[in-house]
Amino acid sequence: MKSIKVAVIGVGNCASSLVQGVAYYRQNNSSQGLIHDVIGGYGAGDVDFVLGIDVDQRKVGKDIAEAIFAAPNCTAVFQPEVPATGAKVIMGKILDGVADHMTGMGDKGFILADAPEATKESIVAAIKDSGAEVLVNFLPVGSETATEFYMECALEAGVAVVNCMPVFIASRPEWEAKFREKRIPIVGDDIKAQVGATIVHRVLSSLFAARGVTVERTYQLNTGGNTDFMNMLDRQRLGSKKESKTEAVQAMLAQRLEDENIHVGPSDYVPWQKDNKLCFLRLEGAQWGNVPMNLELRLSVEDSPNSAACVMDAIRCCKVALDRGEGGALVGPSAYFCKHPPQQFSDDTAAHMVEEYIAATAIAAE
Repeated sequence: MKSIKVAVIGVGNCASSLVQGVAYYRQNNSSQGLIHDVIGGYGAGDVDFVLGIDVDQRKVGKDIAEAIFAAPNCTAVFQPEVPATGAKVIMGKILDGVADHMTGMGDKGFILADAPEATKESIVAAIKDSGAEVLVNFLPVGSETATEFYMECALEAGVAVVNCMPVFIASRPEWEAKFREKRIPIVGDDIKAQVGATIVHRVLSSLFAARGVTVERTYQLNTGGNTDFMNMLDRQRLGSKKESKTEAVQAMLAQRLEDENIHVGPSDYVPWQKDNKLCFLRLEGAQWGNVPMNLELRLSVEDSPNSAACVMDAIRCCKVALDRGEGGALVGPSAYFCKHPPQQFSDDTAAHMVEEYIAATAIAAE
């Protein structure tokens, strides 16, 4: 089985966890921590990182295996020895990819590289020269213009996309049509965590509905100390993120809540938490005889590794689609792995759709 060649936009904490994980699973013959051990014949160690794109001077010009450990990255180092990939991190295009307050913060923020910004032509050429088959978008929340720039590059270069960010591409018909017309697969938008705030909130909302308890009010409050939470201190960058997380929960409720009765979204930046994310959930409802009840939950998890298993599966589903000549949004994988897919399904239904997609690939290979 050949490897899957992957390019990454944004060599931050999420990229660090993903790259470390590939090295880990190559070294350890284990399926622990994976949602799927194998998809379409590809294991978690069958990914080669062939290109990185960033704008921070501590990463640009370095091998991806070195850049993932550079500041301001602060995620857990669970695989300290990552072999050199032979692929460098190149200078990208800034646009709205860096919030104004994120510069001048030393090791906690960004230090922009003193290098000419990339052009569309140079990015497309770099993607093609690298041989990349799948492009993973790890840009910061609010990077709408930058994401659209890189999506145009992906379309021109002919590479599949995993859109991990809450900028709506796969779930916007006009964008999805562009990928479908070119027979380029995309999984998106806004990657879920393996066991994170949104998936837990969805499961609890589904449980209430299944047991006949009417949800009347709910909130999800999140704090963290990584660059993602620092970036989201600029509330103007949060529109699509809040919509993505809120709609993911609303879709699981028996009755849609009024806006004033649901709050889902990032709450504050706590520097000493680093990449650890704390989530506080509360659901208030009415049960038999309209008697009130409520549930509160506290979740603590290392944020970036928590998304890596979903990203890994999304990458492999994209590769399967490429192998089968499919294009456009992958409906089942997008619904299972992302908060804001083109079509929302319950997590059980989406999981079944992914299993059918994988099984269809296995049958085709026989």
